[in-house]
Amino acid sequence: MSGTSGDGWVEGPDGARYWGRYGAAGLLVVSPQGEVLLQHRAVWSHFGGTWGMPGGARHEGESPLEAAVREAGEEAGVPADVLTVRYSSVLDLGYWSYTTVVADAGRRFEPVVSDPESIALAWVPVDEVDALPLHPRFAEAWPGLRERL
Repeated sequence: MSGTSGDGWVEGPDGARYWGRYGAAGLLVVSPQGEVLLQHRAVWSHFGGTWGMPGGARHEGESPLEAAVREAGEEAGVPADVLTVRYSSVLDLGYWSYTTVVADAGRRFEPVVSDPESIALAWVPVDEVDALPLHPRFAEAWPGLRERL
C-alpha cells in the first residue's frame, strides 16, 4: 500500500514545473498486434490536447511500476493481470524523475476513459504515432522507446 498522495508540482531550478511530488511514472502498453495504447489528454491538463501514455504522480513509497500500473488502471482501465513488463526507462533530473514502464498486454483489451484526464484512448499502430500531436516529453522519448519495441 502506498502512502501520501504525490499529486502536486515540483519546481526545478530553472522554474520548469513537473507533476508528482515523489516523481511520476507512465505505462506504455503494447498489444499483441504491435500497437501502443495512447491517451489523448484533456485540454485543461498539463500540455492538454496532446497524446501520450497513461501515467501520473507517484505516491509516497510507491514504486514506479506500482504507480504506472495504478495510473493506467485509473485513467484507461488497463487490467494489471494481462501485463508482462519488458523494461523501464528513467529520466532523472536529480530533483524529480519520470519512469516509463513498457509492458506487453497478453491480450488486446478495450481501454476505458474512466476519469476526466482523458479525451480519448486509442490503440495506435507504432508507425502512426509520429503523426499525432504528442506531449512534448513523450515526443522526446518516443524515438528511443520505438527503437526498443
